[in-house]
Amino acid sequence: MRRTLLRLAGALLGLVAVAIGGSFAWDMRQAYARIRGKSRVIPTAYGDIEYAAGGAGIPVLVVHGGGGGFDQGRLLVDALLGNDIRWIAPSRFGYLGSSMPDGATWDDQAAAFVALLDHLKIERVAVVALSQGGPSALLLAAQYPERVSSLTCLSCGVVASASADQAEANKNGNMLRRVFSHDYTYWGIAKFFKPQLMRVLGASDAVVAGLTPEARGLVSRLIDEMNPAAPRSAGVVFDNTATLPGKRIASIVAPTLIVHARDDLLQLYHNAEFAAQKIPGARLMSFEAGGHVVVVVQQQAVGEAVRAQVRTGWP
Repeated sequence: MRRTLLRLAGALLGLVAVAIGGSFAWDMRQAYARIRGKSRVIPTAYGDIEYAAGGAGIPVLVVHGGGGGFDQGRLLVDALLGNDIRWIAPSRFGYLGSSMPDGATWDDQAAAFVALLDHLKIERVAVVALSQGGPSALLLAAQYPERVSSLTCLSCGVVASASADQAEANKNGNMLRRVFSHDYTYWGIAKFFKPQLMRVLGASDAVVAGLTPEARGLVSRLIDEMNPAAPRSAGVVFDNTATLPGKRIASIVAPTLIVHARDDLLQLYHNAEFAAQKIPGARLMSFEAGGHVVVVVQQQAVGEAVRAQVRTGWP
């Protein structure tokens, strides 16, 4: 009897493993197909730069966050910016089809953005950056002021800190490095442990519990569209090891909007306070709650503010 039960249990586990393996294979085919043929790649002095672009109107450079790529930039366009702009969404260093240059810095990434704009013959853009897209966007505005009409930082990393809260946030960042190391690692966690992953991504249990059905659907899309993970892994490592710009942002002259939630567990609120203090004339739009997904939790308010900011300096 015992031997029979063990055989049945083994057979059941085998069926479960086959089902999970089949689900993984199917989802990965879908994930790779979703990004295939949706972007262009150009050679530059900083290696290959991948980007997607579309629309017409004010040109906007949309800089994705950690775990993203040109596809996450497009998601930000859909969620916040609308259709009356000319959007350009690059993949940053080490993400999808963009190279990871040896010894790269955020300064290099900013220069690579300029190379992309030159290729597209765009003299001046509004810049909208999310999370770890912030450092390179901030340095683009600081070092190439003539190319940036306005800057919007959404839950962005800006400055290092030695606080206990920062140490905990760094643990989340290091965990993301491991999670993104292989397709199956990220897929499995995103598939079966999504609430826990959301906490690692900077949203508290209270934020997760309070999501509306619409917001929950958008967060799920954000998480699911980080598949495939492996082509993003080098970028995630870079994001968690490169030196943040810190006080260098004080030279920014572009009109700047900073959007941040006080309960962000990944990019702590001190980043927003520092940026608002250092960038002349910067405007801080803060929320008590929303965590690192505040752009989803407060989608309508943030979208209206971002669209208004993009129009700054344009007729």
